[in-house]
Amino acid sequence: MSGHSKWATTKHRKGAKDAARAKVFAKLIRLVEVAAREGGGDLETNASLRTMYAKARENSVPLDTIERAIKRGTGELEGVRYEAISYEGYGPGGIAVIIETLTDNRNRTSAEIKHLLSKNGGSIAEPGAVSWQFDRKGILEIAGPLNEDDLLEWTMEAGADNYVASGDNYLVTTEPHEVGSVRDALEAHGVKVLSADLTLVPQNQILVEDKAEAHKILRLMDAIDDHDDVQNVYANFDVSEEILNSYEG
Repeated sequence: MSGHSKWATTKHRKGAKDAARAKVFAKLIRLVEVAAREGGGDLETNASLRTMYAKARENSVPLDTIERAIKRGTGELEGVRYEAISYEGYGPGGIAVIIETLTDNRNRTSAEIKHLLSKNGGSIAEPGAVSWQFDRKGILEIAGPLNEDDLLEWTMEAGADNYVASGDNYLVTTEPHEVGSVRDALEAHGVKVLSADLTLVPQNQILVEDKAEAHKILRLMDAIDDHDDVQNVYANFDVSEEILNSYEG
């Protein structure tokens, strides 16, 4: 799936279904706030904020909650100041893992991330040890079915890198700064964009075929993803639908 693992897609859909949970709301609000702090509160000029705003709305975060987060980010309202920190590590079988967090307590988060890795068969790595294996990309999930000749023409015109089928839908890959423009171009052709995210795509994936080891990796990924300060977790593994379904079951 062009580096976008089945686990990542499954987690995204689960998140969308469970969007009413306070934990999911809190993570999205932090992303909006930090994007506004780093690039300003104007959706037209701040592409990162525009992407995070759309993601929050897709997950039914109330508009006034998003607007307050933007104002906290720009300093119009007082609030907790979050720091973006990324951690690199290894999981079972030596897979590469990158964990992106937003925290108001660096020491606490660092200790807890190290503990989660160690507890689940992983280990922390030095900065730069695994990040070179990933590329920053935009991923848009669009609803199918579509005529693939038309889709190819539209995505190339819009400046997207490529697309791949994902079940009944499609995943379109773009450069990070082009997510908004590609989304607008596709919607102009009547395409329904289900989600638009900035992500890290592994340059190469490790197919894990042993069920026991795959389940260990999936437990690690879920444990990290459930941490309140974790915004995103990426890894360079993939598993079969059969193994993923056996884990979910």
